[in-house]
Amino acid sequence: MFEIISKKHLSRRAFLRGAGVALALPWLDAMTPALARGAEVATPPRRFMAFMYGLGFHAPFLFPKKAGPDYELTPYLEILKEHRRDFSIISGLSHAEQNGANGHSSSLTWLTSARHPGLPGFRNTISLDQLLVERLRPDTRFPYLALNVGGLDSLSWNAQGVNLPALNSPSQIFRQLFLEGTPAEVRRQLRDLQRGGSILDAVQGEAQRLAATLGGPDRERLDQYLTSVRQLENELQAAQAWVKRPRPKVAVAPPVDVADRYDIIARTRLMHDVMVLALQTDSTRIITYDAGGFNPVPRIPGVDTGWHDLSHHGQDPEKIQELSVIESAEFREINRLLGLLKGVREGDKTLLDHTVLLIGSNLGNASAHSWRDLPIILAGGGFRHGQHLVAGGRGFDNTRFANLFVHIARHLGVDIDRFGSSTATSIPGLESA
Repeated sequence: MFEIISKKHLSRRAFLRGAGVALALPWLDAMTPALARGAEVATPPRRFMAFMYGLGFHAPFLFPKKAGPDYELTPYLEILKEHRRDFSIISGLSHAEQNGANGHSSSLTWLTSARHPGLPGFRNTISLDQLLVERLRPDTRFPYLALNVGGLDSLSWNAQGVNLPALNSPSQIFRQLFLEGTPAEVRRQLRDLQRGGSILDAVQGEAQRLAATLGGPDRERLDQYLTSVRQLENELQAAQAWVKRPRPKVAVAPPVDVADRYDIIARTRLMHDVMVLALQTDSTRIITYDAGGFNPVPRIPGVDTGWHDLSHHGQDPEKIQELSVIESAEFREINRLLGLLKGVREGDKTLLDHTVLLIGSNLGNASAHSWRDLPIILAGGGFRHGQHLVAGGRGFDNTRFANLFVHIARHLGVDIDRFGSSTATSIPGLESA
């Protein structure tokens, strides 16, 4: 007997339309074709997020003493206990040769692993997120979002070692993600994009004619330049197509930016909300976030001393206690973010299940400006979590942090054997679920 299949297959980019409104649908079971097989099966996209906290975390309050799944919760992990099975705490990791221009220069290379940041002759390399953008080529309005809690620098670096500017205003990010321009604004944006494309065509033609007259080293430098031009041209062409597509509508009021730059927790919370909306509507799949750390006193009850000063506590117990107030507040926001990601259903799993979330710092001990023994948490993304992984020994015996980058890239479908200073393709004990 034959069964009549009446289930209708919906596109991942299906919209509800009416009266001039386009409402993006969330992930629905109907987006998986009935009786679909193999490549025809629609699956939610995999995503990557990386958060760096520039002043680190007090290690004794974070790292468990015992390895494996039965570790005892430390003060900071106690805050995340409801999500214990959704993340792994990883110790024994660092990049090689991170001594640089100053004690905080290692922030430049947290996602790249380039050596000697900021010293004469230093040139950064591509960051993990940008490698994923290049290889995965996500079909989203924004191939990536590079965000900062308050500044303009980002964790993202292109293949030429250029830092990509960060967005730091949740209200502006929300507007770009979800608010439609007027017809006149859309036409003007298209004209600007088209004009930019024609300029690139002219530059490219002149550069190619010039190449015939140059020697070998100059031709190599010119080729690097043309590669950047071609990349920008592709981005412009993709941007032209997205200008014509309706933006998703969300039942959320546009956020109002937190004016007080010292209210780091409120600013972080607002940015987390926007990130989740961006992922949920498939407006982007790759996000980096410089989560900050600054000199003045943050607006947190119980904190009266400058944050940077507290991070250089010199083992002063009073400073460590006050520092823990700040870092506990940060972990409460991380806990809230995990809850938001888990609260979005995608098929029989959650947004967190389909998002690799890398959280950590460029400093293992900010008080000593040490870039070894980095605090690293890996959450979500379809890994088997709930454990403390000791990836390497302490100090000089650390395992390369870039090994984790290779592991993540391969897990997301990017077939690489090396990244930066990596020496292996995996972190032992880190397995897919």
